[in-house]
Amino acid sequence: MRAPYRCRVSTPLQRILVACRAMEASGGPIETATLARLAGCGVRQLQRDFTGSVGVTPRDYGRSVRTMLARAALRSAPTVTEAIHDAGYGSVRAFYEEAGRRLGMTPSEFASGASGELLIWAATPSAIGVLIAVASARGLCAVRIGTDEATLEREVATGFARARLVRDDDAMTDVMTALRALALTGNAASLPVDIRGTAFQARVWQALREIPAGQTRTYAELAAGIGSPRGARAVASACASNPIALAIPCHRVIRGDGSLAGYAWGLEVKEQLLALEADRHARTGSRVPSASLV
Repeated sequence: MRAPYRCRVSTPLQRILVACRAMEASGGPIETATLARLAGCGVRQLQRDFTGSVGVTPRDYGRSVRTMLARAALRSAPTVTEAIHDAGYGSVRAFYEEAGRRLGMTPSEFASGASGELLIWAATPSAIGVLIAVASARGLCAVRIGTDEATLEREVATGFARARLVRDDDAMTDVMTALRALALTGNAASLPVDIRGTAFQARVWQALREIPAGQTRTYAELAAGIGSPRGARAVASACASNPIALAIPCHRVIRGDGSLAGYAWGLEVKEQLLALEADRHARTGSRVPSASLV
């Protein structure tokens, strides 16, 4: 593929933007050599720019673009076969191997809203409001915080469209007890999680679980900790897309100036969580070990 033009840019951010826009326009990965010609730099330079700032390779970014197209295609195309074509995959096998892995389920399951997958859920009051937790056979796949149980239940039903959602408070007793403790004190618990995200998101979410209760990190510090020192924005995006509140404690990440950034379940909840953890940390003078990612 010959580049239609050569755009010579001088900064890493400009080079990344040129490459990202090219892949978004094409609907998927482009050979790194072609991207480098578009950005007017060498292949190794572009790869360094991407891994340093975005946290993934140019090819992985392109695959993510194609996966996003696959998500949309699966929701709108009459059949999975048509979605394959619409998303730009060259073969059925490539579609199932790549899209299935990145969607966290098979494309057919995703198209039907995880149809047939058994998920159990429960709700409980806590120090910060109502908690609803959803679990698969592999672990927690959603934890939501709110003021109204019915509203949260509707959100869960929408998010897991046609999965078999079954309320089972007895089966979730230990999980809900652990989540209430996390909400009140920040006590770590070895709660297994069923992560459904990209490789980069998984790295960020793992790093979040390693922040001790009573402590915070800035987005820049978190980015540096996972080996992407210029990837603060990408880290912030991964935090914002975290579906498992408390067990993956994205509330422990703040802006560089010390102010609180956005939180999916409200800044007041974030402030309350941090205050509860800081208070317990000050009283005990101990650091609580982080939960392991199972």
